[in-house]
Amino acid sequence: MRPRVPTTVHPGRVLIGAAQRRPVSSWSLREEDRATGRGRVFSREFKLSVVRQVASGENQLRRRFVVTTDSRHDLRIYPNLAGFEPTRPDPLWVADITYIRLPTTFVYLACVLGAWSRRCIGWHLSQIIDTRLTLAALEEAIASRCPAAGLIHHSDRGVQYASGDYLARLKGIGAHISMAAVGNPYENAKAESFFKTLKYEEVYLQHYRTFAEAEANLDRFIAEVYNAKRLHSGLGSVPPAEFEAARLGIGQD
Repeated sequence: MRPRVPTTVHPGRVLIGAAQRRPVSSWSLREEDRATGRGRVFSREFKLSVVRQVASGENQLRRRFVVTTDSRHDLRIYPNLAGFEPTRPDPLWVADITYIRLPTTFVYLACVLGAWSRRCIGWHLSQIIDTRLTLAALEEAIASRCPAAGLIHHSDRGVQYASGDYLARLKGIGAHISMAAVGNPYENAKAESFFKTLKYEEVYLQHYRTFAEAEANLDRFIAEVYNAKRLHSGLGSVPPAEFEAARLGIGQD
């Protein structure tokens, strides 16, 4: 199925991939934007250019596939504890890794999401896929959230998450460890959905030439667009930061 391109987009509320199966009117503009006419109609040529860029990115990745989960190891495997929907901040974090293509190589992005608000609370980009990659993302999440003991950390069974150093850090903050079954992306659906959004709404629309360029653009998209501006239907059509602020009665970061 070819990706759909939005007809109307608010300059500060960009949505493409997540809205593929919903009518444009349900997500393109908020009521106040419709009332003031602060929408922008894209030309047919622009829409076609976006489709071509997305298709090009998908074809490139199909031609060169990178496996990011190596579960063929003798390290301890933990049961899945993530079969519930959180109703408060930080009872459950989900973590995963994806790859991003540069002209001559791949780089790897590790992310940690708060499952309650879908907010990306820690991320790190590296040219090497190892425990240092996942630990860096975890450390950022810990620093930003200061979770209480009892947090459940959910991931796949990859060696980067099953390593002694990673598990020791989780146990050090009193976290419970949860892992998905091999080859079952539905057991880490929130992380998979986040990466799909990231690819369709940022990565496939860019042509990163260098590691530094990819890092800067991904940092901007996650912090300024995904967390702060992108509307989520599962959150009542508000961004993660706004969802958290409204329910916690605090100002946004």
